[in-house]
Amino acid sequence: MSDMLQNKLSFNQSSVSLEIFGLPDYSSDENKDQISIISQWKLLIINKPLIEGNIDHLSSIMNAFYVYSNFLINDENAIYESNLIDIRTDNLITHNILLKSSKPNVKPLNINIGNSVLSDIINCFDQLNSSKNIKKINSNVINDFPKKKYFTLTNKTKFTNILLPPIISLCSIFLVSYSLVYLYDVRETNEKSSFINSINFSVAINI
Repeated sequence: MSDMLQNKLSFNQSSVSLEIFGLPDYSSDENKDQISIISQWKLLIINKPLIEGNIDHLSSIMNAFYVYSNFLINDENAIYESNLIDIRTDNLITHNILLKSSKPNVKPLNINIGNSVLSDIINCFDQLNSSKNIKKINSNVINDFPKKKYFTLTNKTKFTNILLPPIISLCSIFLVSYSLVYLYDVRETNEKSSFINSINFSVAINI
């Protein structure tokens, strides 16, 4: 079915965009912009291969990311494995995603993402779940997990330890750069003052 004949909804967060294609349920007199019958979805991540599939794949992948994110909050060696997708981390900073095709002779797709992209993906899934213009994704795992446990960087202790060092480094670089600029300005000002004073002194002597 052509995308031109279908509705399209997009959910965006920074580096990630989730696109849903489908049709309303005309038998229920739904709004023409509604999507109750999902035919296709696409997950676009900047500088990464396109991830796409049907509704069953979407449900499984959403489950995987939600479950993995909860593992991640409570376990430094978080691992999620299934027939469709594996997600694991070795350092809580880089997350390795292995997508397995249900089609024969298709090699698995391997993608590495960081914490910010992982958070963006979860955010897009949350937007999808909260949208009133699309039928809720049927998922026991999503329904069973309390929303407050999802990966939203609310685990302050663990993720502060991850994010604090680079923030401190950036602040240090800023302070050093600012200090150098300030010292340069002071030196330049002093040199100008000395030059002006020497000129005034010369003028005074000539007079």
